[in-house]
Amino acid sequence: MTGPRERTVTILGSTGSVGVNTIEILEHHNERTSGTFRVVALTAKTNVRELAAQARRLKPAFVAVADEGAYGALKSELGGTDIAIGAGAEAVHEAATMEAEWVMASIVGSAGLRPTLAAVARGATVALANKECLVCAGDLFMSEVRRSGATLLPVDSEHNAVFQVFAPDQASAIEGITLTASGGPFRTWSAAEMAKVSPAEACKHPNYAMGAKISVDSATLMNKGLELIEAHYLFGTAPERLSVVVHPQQIVHCLVAYLDGSVLAQLGSPDMRTPIAYALGFPDRIAAPTRRLNLAEIGQLTFETPDTTRFPCLALAQRALQSLEGAPTILNAANEVAVEAFLARKIGFSDIPRVVENALEKCESQAHAPQSVDEALALDRAARACAAQMLN
Repeated sequence: MTGPRERTVTILGSTGSVGVNTIEILEHHNERTSGTFRVVALTAKTNVRELAAQARRLKPAFVAVADEGAYGALKSELGGTDIAIGAGAEAVHEAATMEAEWVMASIVGSAGLRPTLAAVARGATVALANKECLVCAGDLFMSEVRRSGATLLPVDSEHNAVFQVFAPDQASAIEGITLTASGGPFRTWSAAEMAKVSPAEACKHPNYAMGAKISVDSATLMNKGLELIEAHYLFGTAPERLSVVVHPQQIVHCLVAYLDGSVLAQLGSPDMRTPIAYALGFPDRIAAPTRRLNLAEIGQLTFETPDTTRFPCLALAQRALQSLEGAPTILNAANEVAVEAFLARKIGFSDIPRVVENALEKCESQAHAPQSVDEALALDRAARACAAQMLN
């Protein structure tokens, strides 16, 4: 930060990879600048031990665990402190409404929609690492951002990269946005080989250490499809102007093409701490303890067209992007069910797109764009039920 002003921070999803990296960066700065960041609230889904350890170090006013059954364990872990605690969805929502200037929204899945909207509604600066908020309720979410005057900062490395090179005052001069994808751990595998993939193999992302769900999404390329939908809402870009290119090195994070033939790219080592630091310091830039980019050492950068035959999840997401209305909500919900089933070894890796496609075909014709959180969550539940029915 460029000055002594303190920034108050809440982290929704503090024990996940994004939350942990966020805490690393703010602690890195607090050690050097005498308390640049003060934490107001922390939340986690179930990881009470890690949440309590973070709370003891950061001393927030309030911590919440989404699992109501974990209240006793959290109370025991934080006994003797003056930190207020809560459990359940309402407690997580309460954390989001507390008066923190800056909120990291990194709760995985549709569970993050309501608390993230609560932070947006009070006009906070929201660092968005939960792509499902836009995928499930993009029009609703962006309308609330405009109404409240909230500042929305994308944290996904690709969207953060676009944000850095996108000229909003010249949006009409932008011909297209290309997001890059690593291709995942199975980029060169045949369909027959991928049919035998285990959850452990699918969770080995070639460049990033991430949670299980997002790692599987990266392996199927669904994650990139969800990011296309997210980019549509974030930047107001028409679906036909959004594309994906496979870039295994993940040094180039985006390409923004302008009508004069210029293409602006954002480059950096594949490290989530870079976009998190950008969002945490915005509008200033702050230091991040990341590996610096050395292009001579890397030697070469390569690019490929994604194979939607071997990776049909990307094609399904592109189909949902073209349809919009309620299709992205259905896509996301069915995918969450399918990935959970795969991680539990109930279905194979190649079954994930089949479950999603089935849900889209059965539910899409009846779905319209959600006009409220309740509508978005109702459509989410209906799609989950449809996906679960196929599993059964």
